[in-house]
Amino acid sequence: MATFNIWMNGKLVPQEQAVLPVNSAAVFYATNVFEGIRSYWSERDGEMYSFRLADHFARLRESMKMMRFTVPYGDDQLFEAVRTVVAGNELREDIHMHCVAYVGAPGLDATTQTGLYINPRKRPRVMEGNGLKCNVSSWTRTSDNAIPIRLKSGSNYQNGRLATLQSRADGYDQPIFLNRLGKVAEGSGATFFMVRKGRIVTPHSSSDILESITRTTLIEYICPQVLGMEVVERDIDRTELYVAEEAFFCGSGYEITPILSIDRFPLGAGDTVGPLTKRISSAYLDIVRGVDTRHPEWRTPVYKPVHV
Repeated sequence: MATFNIWMNGKLVPQEQAVLPVNSAAVFYATNVFEGIRSYWSERDGEMYSFRLADHFARLRESMKMMRFTVPYGDDQLFEAVRTVVAGNELREDIHMHCVAYVGAPGLDATTQTGLYINPRKRPRVMEGNGLKCNVSSWTRTSDNAIPIRLKSGSNYQNGRLATLQSRADGYDQPIFLNRLGKVAEGSGATFFMVRKGRIVTPHSSSDILESITRTTLIEYICPQVLGMEVVERDIDRTELYVAEEAFFCGSGYEITPILSIDRFPLGAGDTVGPLTKRISSAYLDIVRGVDTRHPEWRTPVYKPVHV
């Protein structure tokens, strides 16, 4: 796989030069927050478009606030950093970027010597017609009273890592978490939707889940305005998963990733992606790529010198 140069603290550097001190809080205690940003290449426009970039920057700042540190870059500088990554690597294909803010000083209580890097990479998608075989994890989703689950922090993902490793060991692709109340929460790195009795359902935002930008896009725009269907936000019981007609994960990295079975219970036919999931996926890809021309403010061109 091709490697790309990384933007780190104002400079574009080769990956082997993008290093952190081994005794830093970022390395030793996973004191970092991050955003996963999808950018889509338009051959027609000769332009790369980052989806909902301003919203990603806003969530990054919320995450830093909750983790009690900040980085010395404004949104204009962050935008310029993204543009530098794209143009400097001459990227003319769809790309996924991790924008990571970290604490470089040592110590559990360190809040200073902060920095930021942006790491671009290719990320394959689950193609239409395929999907995941999932299980309900024996690991419980970390409570928001233990650590702020609504933010994207590297430390949060140890919960997802354990569940994912267990799923793979047991012959599944990805886990689905239950929260401390025994209700469905989300996946290891994406939020969860299902279709039950013809209705689109997702756990409500206080179910120990990430405040997902993709989830918001589906709830506020794609489902009601494109499909003409409202999303129901409510508690979901474990057994409802087994009788759902369809299910999928969503996120900037995952986009819309279908789920074909849960705990070996097939959803719908069990071997094909459901019709609503297909429609949602198609509508989502249309909006991020600009085929659906509404909400142009969501698609930030990052090859040209414009501002968020």
